[in-house]
Amino acid sequence: MTDSRNIVRVSKVTKTFHLGKVEVHALQGVDLEIAAGNYISIMGPSGSGKSTLFNMIGGLDKPTSGKVFIDEVDIAQLDAYELAWLRCRKIGYIFQTFNIIQVMTALENVTLPMIFAGLNNNSAVEKGIQLLELVGLGDRFRHKPFELSGGQQQRVAVARALANDPAIILADEPTGNLDLTTGEEIISLLKQLSQERKVTVISATHDFKMLNVSDQVVWIRDGRIHRIEDREELSISVGTIDTRE
Repeated sequence: MTDSRNIVRVSKVTKTFHLGKVEVHALQGVDLEIAAGNYISIMGPSGSGKSTLFNMIGGLDKPTSGKVFIDEVDIAQLDAYELAWLRCRKIGYIFQTFNIIQVMTALENVTLPMIFAGLNNNSAVEKGIQLLELVGLGDRFRHKPFELSGGQQQRVAVARALANDPAIILADEPTGNLDLTTGEEIISLLKQLSQERKVTVISATHDFKMLNVSDQVVWIRDGRIHRIEDREELSISVGTIDTRE
């Protein structure tokens, strides 16, 4: 399931936002280690800090204090070019709102990160078709987003996240805009990819269905890690989940 190294290490991270004269302490000294190849769910109520922590791990924001390491590289020390390189090649992103480009076909959306990474067009197209086949859209690669269902658009986003063979996939509420059945399909797909490709999947989510596939759940509350539970410690029977909030 995993290897022994930590792909992500968060050390004493704080994040403070200023809203007018009000200080909001979104993260208050978070420490977290994530082993390579694990499927991690970061869970907590709205305003708990889980999305802020997610953004720190993804290099989408910088901490007020503390450090975030990806493969033991302190990403706060990277300049804009180095950080863009790391995000392009090490991390794949999946968002609740899909964030795929409306004027592009499914294939064009998937190949775009490869082109940015310097892959030639023919190789990118070949790989893009393979990835769309992997997520069950091999016959829809010429379709644009308005011709696809929400679940199909999210599958395009999953394929795009895999474009540059990332070590980490960050999924921000990946089932938030999907119906129950489609959400379960996306969760199963992410778990399959984690197992088969040894990709570390980190999801910030409200969706308790994630408990069925998570190797570890990080519960966050009031900007702090409330507890961390391994798979065998979780109670996942519907109606009996102990959130301890």
